[in-house]
Amino acid sequence: IGTFIWFIGTFYFGLFVLWCALAFAAFLFVGTRAGTLIRYIREPVLLAFSTASSEAAYPRTLEALDRFGVPPKIASFVLPLGYSFNLDGSMMYMTFATLFIAQLYGINLSFGQQIAMLLTLMLTSKGMAAVPRASLVVISGTMAQFGIPEAGLVLILAIDQFLDMGRSGTNVVGNAVAAVVVA
Repeated sequence: IGTFIWFIGTFYFGLFVLWCALAFAAFLFVGTRAGTLIRYIREPVLLAFSTASSEAAYPRTLEALDRFGVPPKIASFVLPLGYSFNLDGSMMYMTFATLFIAQLYGINLSFGQQIAMLLTLMLTSKGMAAVPRASLVVISGTMAQFGIPEAGLVLILAIDQFLDMGRSGTNVVGNAVAAVVVA
């Protein structure tokens, strides 16, 4: 149980660092209005977090971006595109999960293998937002490619819901910031 707690803690710390980077990116583009953006997207993020679905928060995210001043035609283009290609929370989760399972099995991956794994996950994860638990299928395929036993996937099923909540909220933040940057 301690290993799982450590995994969940480091994953959420990684998400916190990513949120700080996204907030900084928003600050670079909109200045002090970044605080207003964060306040506006708080409700969609909480909705995504509580339902473990970033798509459930889509209508609220559109409303929040509209209130912030993002033109609806930009938001309605960037958000769906982001749900297909900008799943930064899901990417973090899949990378964390795959490396966690490899470490549990005592499989050491070189830096080059880790970069190749990251690129593989980036390519194979496109379009998975609409399919619940699709990240588990992507992780399984990636594990097979790198010689990690797929049976290890069972080890993270018990905590997947807790991790899914964080990655869904992060996807909403990333897509909202992307829409603001494009606008």
